[in-house]
Amino acid sequence: MIKSHSICKLICLLLFFLNAYAVFAQEFRSTPYPDRIVLTWSGDPSKTQTVTWRTDLSIQDAKAQIKQEDSSPDMEKSVQEYPAVSQPFTGNGDVQDRYHHVQFSGLKPGTVYVYRVGDSARWSEWNQFRTADVADSDSSFSFIYLGDGQNDLKSRWSRTVRQAFRAQPDARFIIHTGDLINRPNTDTEWGEWHYGAGFIHRIIPAVPTPGNHEYFRDEQKRLLLDPHWSAQFTLPQNGPANTEAVYFLDYQKVRIIALNSQLIMLDSVAREAQLRWLEDILKNNNQQWTIVMMHHPVYSTSKRRDNAELRELFKPLFDQYGVDLVLQGHDHTYARGRGPGAHAKGPMYVVSVAGPKMYESDSDRWMDVALTETQFYQTIQISDRNLEYNAYKVSGELFDSFTISK
Repeated sequence: MIKSHSICKLICLLLFFLNAYAVFAQEFRSTPYPDRIVLTWSGDPSKTQTVTWRTDLSIQDAKAQIKQEDSSPDMEKSVQEYPAVSQPFTGNGDVQDRYHHVQFSGLKPGTVYVYRVGDSARWSEWNQFRTADVADSDSSFSFIYLGDGQNDLKSRWSRTVRQAFRAQPDARFIIHTGDLINRPNTDTEWGEWHYGAGFIHRIIPAVPTPGNHEYFRDEQKRLLLDPHWSAQFTLPQNGPANTEAVYFLDYQKVRIIALNSQLIMLDSVAREAQLRWLEDILKNNNQQWTIVMMHHPVYSTSKRRDNAELRELFKPLFDQYGVDLVLQGHDHTYARGRGPGAHAKGPMYVVSVAGPKMYESDSDRWMDVALTETQFYQTIQISDRNLEYNAYKVSGELFDSFTISK
């Protein structure tokens, strides 16, 4: 009887917490007004800018307006209007929305523009962005790098991305190295992700790569990417055929290569396709700097994790073709170094975490710098001959830094 009574108490307690979650969980339902506005790129960052947003299904004639910023409050004068590409969206739990995107084209390099999205009756606020300078420009720029957000996005991850913006408000883009959310195809978590970043991605483009938590298996056990991903991130379509979320982006003198490490680890066909594509992209690369971003680390900070495919197949290409920096997540700790051995060569590898979920760091000490139980953001400054990297605790305290010179 005692055992049965304990089980009943446990069930009642579980039901209480489930009901409490249902009552207190914030809903992020769509309306006719634009929300989840995100800048990305699907073309040349010096001449184009892509914006994606969400409404409910009632909006059929979505559009965007843009003009070169002239500091005049007469915003509607001389605007150029673009019709949106729209698609209905049905997510888990019968979430039904409509996502829209526009690619602004024919823009001037190094120029500030102002834009808004909506329809004839309902508009967003006016937002600014700046195009990249021409590829051979010597002008410096900075960007932000964030590791896993994943958990407690509204309450705890939000302060990391906001502090990063506070520290580097003129950043040209924000790299997210996977596990942006925790449970794939869960609309409330994406709602928290957008809420946590607030207006930041409306003025600073997102450059994301998926992690294992953006994937799920369907009833046929097929590995599927969260449908929110392609709906809300309109990214370059220059990756290997039939392999999702793999792309490269040239921003001034930097080539940024996004690999899908979840498919590398779990799909041999996609792994080989990425490997062949990566060698071609590296071999035909005339950029001064090369940065690879992916979720799973080449060198783990945990004895229980070993991403041998990355180390044995992809690392040799990083070494051969002079990759400068590899930005990673997944291990929920901070670590930085070139790999095991006192005279290790090749790229600088970084693992970082932006959200509150933390792991132990108990691997063999391949890293030069490491720390656990700390939320981080990173800023990277690119100048004519230097790549300057700084890692900050979420308090704003500088923890780690290095410079790569050419």
